[in-house]
Amino acid sequence: MIVDCAHYCHGRRLHAEPLSLDRASEIVGDESVEGFVWIGIVDPGDQELSELQHRFGLNELAVEDAQSFHLRPKIELYEDADVLFAVVRSAQYDDEHERVTFGEVSIFLAPRFVITVRQGKMAQLHPARLHMERRPDLLRLGSSAVMWAILDKIVDDYAPVVAGLEQDVDEVEEIVFGGSAAATERIYRLRGQATDFYRAIHPLLAPLESLQRGIYPQIEPGLIPFFRDINDHLKLVNEEMLGQRDALASVLHANMAVISLKQTEIGVRQNDAMKTLTVIATIFLPLAFLTGFFGMNFNWMTSHIDSIWDFLGFGIGSLVASCLILLVYFHRTGMLDDGPA
Repeated sequence: MIVDCAHYCHGRRLHAEPLSLDRASEIVGDESVEGFVWIGIVDPGDQELSELQHRFGLNELAVEDAQSFHLRPKIELYEDADVLFAVVRSAQYDDEHERVTFGEVSIFLAPRFVITVRQGKMAQLHPARLHMERRPDLLRLGSSAVMWAILDKIVDDYAPVVAGLEQDVDEVEEIVFGGSAAATERIYRLRGQATDFYRAIHPLLAPLESLQRGIYPQIEPGLIPFFRDINDHLKLVNEEMLGQRDALASVLHANMAVISLKQTEIGVRQNDAMKTLTVIATIFLPLAFLTGFFGMNFNWMTSHIDSIWDFLGFGIGSLVASCLILLVYFHRTGMLDDGPA
């Protein structure tokens, strides 16, 4: 769907309302008309792209790429049509779900026209159009000003994504290095989002490097310093993302170590509990035997054990003796030590 179609000349937009595609095609084909046309399309169908290809002579392979999603950011020059084709990915961070949402923008750049094809909700270009229209000094330089406005908007939008990921990384670092175990699933999810974002921005470094060197004739030399500024911002974002990926890898290893330590502590406590129960059971085993033995009404015991001294000697004495024997046994075997059994 075409969302806007405008004719720009001498640093300003000539018509407030969008032009029809027929009128835009006439302007592009009439060399006597100055300026260029910017056509913006959102989630186009095959028929719309086929019509644009026919009207403006777009390369067939570039049109196929514009229909795809999740392409690697790139810039290609199709000399047969004198059209510079670029693919860039926009991004926005959803802090509530800790997720990076991506969009994609394909740009067909020629001296007389610019066609932008955007896919995904995060690929908003209206702010870039307004930004460009507020810079008539750059807009006078021609259609390559559109390329500058789009790249400037997309790269500027990377900064909040970096900040959102950085905040979440700091949270899990504080938990893990504070001695507690963080949710491993959360760390893996953050690492996956950081990796996806890195794959969206890192391949854009080479295309921006080529733009700032001015190797494409479609790029006005007066815009090269502005592309250099965008490239500097992108390099900073790339370096920060590399740092976040390394930090998340360290946090993941540290979290696994904390979990292992917690499991070891649980095992030690379980061993101590088993040791205590073993000691208690060992003590009561002979005591239960002795008390059960002397509790039997054998004829010899009922006939001969009838004084307090006999009771103390045979009953209490045997219990005390068994306790002393167990104490010596526990001491020799180390069961009374403070360490784990």
